[in-house]
Amino acid sequence: MLSEENLEILTESAKYDVSCSSSGSKRKNSAGGLGNGAASGICHSFTPDGRCISLLKILMSNECVYDCEYCPNRTSANVRRARISPDEICELTVNFYKRNYIEGLFLSSAVFETPNKTMELLYETVLKLRKIYNFNGYIHLKGIPYADEALVMKAAKLVDRMSYNIELPSEKSLKMLAPQKTKQSLLLPMKNLKEAIDYEKFNNMRRNVLPAGQTTQMIIGASPESDGQILKLTEALYRNMNLRRVYYSSYIPVVQSNKLPAVGAGLLREHRLYQADWLIRFYGFDVNEICREDENLSEDYDPKCAWALRNMNLFPIEINRAPLEILLRVPGIGAKSAYKITEARKFAELDFDNLAKMRIVLKRAKHFITCKGKFYGADSYEKVKYALLLDGKWETREQISMFSTPSTALSALTGNI
Repeated sequence: MLSEENLEILTESAKYDVSCSSSGSKRKNSAGGLGNGAASGICHSFTPDGRCISLLKILMSNECVYDCEYCPNRTSANVRRARISPDEICELTVNFYKRNYIEGLFLSSAVFETPNKTMELLYETVLKLRKIYNFNGYIHLKGIPYADEALVMKAAKLVDRMSYNIELPSEKSLKMLAPQKTKQSLLLPMKNLKEAIDYEKFNNMRRNVLPAGQTTQMIIGASPESDGQILKLTEALYRNMNLRRVYYSSYIPVVQSNKLPAVGAGLLREHRLYQADWLIRFYGFDVNEICREDENLSEDYDPKCAWALRNMNLFPIEINRAPLEILLRVPGIGAKSAYKITEARKFAELDFDNLAKMRIVLKRAKHFITCKGKFYGADSYEKVKYALLLDGKWETREQISMFSTPSTALSALTGNI
């Protein structure tokens, strides 16, 4: 019987892993089964800052043999310890699901005894959930570095998504803050899982291995890497590992260590990295266009506005003639809006009223576009810079939110920049 104390300890210990979004799976219910991992079967709930809370997020154990400096569960930390069995996790998940508390499970664990022992019990848990409890809901499983590849592959065929968290952006920082882990121990399992996914895809096989793909997480600000270095790694992970998402977790000083900064990195830096990440994935930007490798992203301007200010010689562009790849680079025009423009102008020339109806953020976009030759933006670089600074002033005080203002809420929902 799972005690309330153990449940409190293991859910509290799991909260620092942010790579747990419940999306992308097509796992459907079966006769006599419980739950549904397909898009319509996931019931999302959101906190005020936009994070999904529809999953039961829990560790199997917070007893860890590793001593990573940044981790509140490290072996030298003086914290309450707990471990629960596969059956206890299964019963908890099913009972929570039946009460409509959750629609899926995010299961992780500290490494207790050995990596293989930990991975064996995680695999046993998801195997029982699928085969004994007939649970077809969404499952995200945290991978264990150094665990046997065969164990990992068996688990990957049962869950919807897996994540191997890189945590620190460089090998040097890993050696300093997490010496028992290596870059290879994290990247090799990712590579093996990618190859298994590709094999099924290229052979037109039914998707059994991770239908919702892989994700990872990086801690921002615990080590000295610049935003440019972090984004370089992000771009490589998307291109070489086909990751669905890279998550960024702003460092918070929850443990004391003379190797760690005394203050946190702040939410604004995390927010800027997410904006830059979006530009890489959906807007066709190269990392080198967004940020030099040795510098951080601007605090005053979002990455798209910062790029536009550095390239004012390319603007203004005529909204009725500019190709899609150029429209995507205009501040205030999001990806969906850019496609709307290219479709609408096939039938008639667009003016500023048409753009307003498409929810283009004209207070930003007007400085970079003309409509039917008309320009309503600021008449100098300094005025444009000041106008964009005022427009982005709210970002210095809060993280992107679904509940702030109509414009910022829309941005949080759509990712439009």
